[in-house]
Amino acid sequence: MTLKAVLFDLDDTLLWDDRSVKEAFEATCAEAAKLVGVDPAQFETAVRQEARGLYESFETFAFTKMIGINPFEGLWANFTEGENENFRKLEKLAPGYRTESWTRGLKALGVEDRELGYKLGELFAAERRRRPYVYEETFRVLDALKGNYQLLLLTNGSPDLQKEKLAGVPAIVPYFDHIVISGEFGEGKPASSIFHHALGLLEIAPEEGIMIGDKLTTDILGSGSIGMKNIWINHHGLTNSDEIKPAFEVSRLQEVLPIITSL
Repeated sequence: MTLKAVLFDLDDTLLWDDRSVKEAFEATCAEAAKLVGVDPAQFETAVRQEARGLYESFETFAFTKMIGINPFEGLWANFTEGENENFRKLEKLAPGYRTESWTRGLKALGVEDRELGYKLGELFAAERRRRPYVYEETFRVLDALKGNYQLLLLTNGSPDLQKEKLAGVPAIVPYFDHIVISGEFGEGKPASSIFHHALGLLEIAPEEGIMIGDKLTTDILGSGSIGMKNIWINHHGLTNSDEIKPAFEVSRLQEVLPIITSL
């Protein structure tokens, strides 16, 4: 069948989220080092560990895992949108989660200071919001595809946070015929339901679309399970020893273009 549509993941496929988060941690931990003398790298490791453990202890964890919201998104999300009742729980939990994660990180390095934990939690959220990075080739690839294929953005996450990420790079949105956010749909990748929903919007069969993303366990597993071709962007040169086999593998976004044109 002729390829009619290209489906894109958002985070670490079109947006360089890893860089945004890493730099926000570095800036916040550098501030902590100035104020109380902690080692920035050790502090970042401690906060990440404490944040993950706390996040997984919440009753909302199963929901956030299913929707695809990670602990570090929780450190700057407000969770003001989404119809599921779990978003209201997350909205209430979020401010305390930010403060507690940074306070526990300080404590792990011998510093007892909840007021500073609060300040660092707010600083991290602000620093992350200042960093809406895209990959160098993002717009070059979208320009090459727009007009030749239908384009759909299929992203896991909280509705308000994913929209905020897109608002930070407003030039991306007009490229897409449809934008599907798991928190609005009610289930996240790799669930086959969200992929079938996307295909319904595009009015195509699975064989007429291709999914591009950086995560084997969501983008590649989900699209492959319904018979859709896919391209795994392996940014970090990982060895794939899993049973999840992408149809194609590349190391950079720009490398998807010759594959798509060959189909």
